[in-house]
Amino acid sequence: MKSMRIGLDLAKNVFEVFAVDQDEKVLLRKTIKRSKVLEFFIQQEPCVVGIESCGGAHYWARELQKMGHDVRMMAPQFVAPYRKS
Repeated sequence: MKSMRIGLDLAKNVFEVFAVDQDEKVLLRKTIKRSKVLEFFIQQEPCVVGIESCGGAHYWARELQKMGHDVRMMAPQFVAPYRKS
């Protein structure tokens, strides 16, 4: 899948993934179990991944950076607009 940006909403058991291309066209909206997140990102070309800053965000950021992704953490108040789109 060719995507420019992926948003990752972290939770306890399932994560929400939202991907858009360079033209802001939605490529993917998907719910992924925690155990399958790394599998999903291994299959993606390196891209920008946005994550809400929280307790587990640094762990996920390190894991995704090892795969070549450019991870950017955001304050919670800036994540809400992405959830609405």
